[in-house]
Amino acid sequence: MKKALVGIIMGSDSDLPVMSEAALVLEELDISFEIDIISAHRTPQKMYQYANSAVKRGLKVIIAGAGGAAHLPGMTAAITPLPVIGVPVKGKNLEGMDSLLSIVQMPPGVPVATVAINAAKNAGILAAQIIGTSNPEVFKKVSIYKNDLQKSVQKKSIKLTKTGFKNYLGDEK
Repeated sequence: MKKALVGIIMGSDSDLPVMSEAALVLEELDISFEIDIISAHRTPQKMYQYANSAVKRGLKVIIAGAGGAAHLPGMTAAITPLPVIGVPVKGKNLEGMDSLLSIVQMPPGVPVATVAINAAKNAGILAAQIIGTSNPEVFKKVSIYKNDLQKSVQKKSIKLTKTGFKNYLGDEK
């Protein structure tokens, strides 16, 4: 098994459906990762050990997802010199705005790159792009991935133009 380049952590197992999107895109790009549940509030020692040992373990980027007060990304960024990508996870009360604001409002010197609410897939792509700046193989895979996205949109555009919106949607209104 390849040494993990990306760490994916989340504050709760309830975040896994969202955070799995980062894992899926990393799998698609053949980038090794590790994934774990680490709570900044309930397991602070584990969070500290994880972030403090990340460089030694060979990680290049950490993706941290959290809902509510969402301290995991920021606290992880405070401990490690690695880039941290925060994923605000939509909670029950404030539609994820509490998480977004908690993650994005970091003090000077402790940056967290933050994606949209529940946008773990984008976090995975961003992690791959970061790794790709120093890894030509990953850079090529990301370039192909993004090119495939462009082709997909072009195909959809042609289909919509040819079939019309009702047929495209499969609705005969």
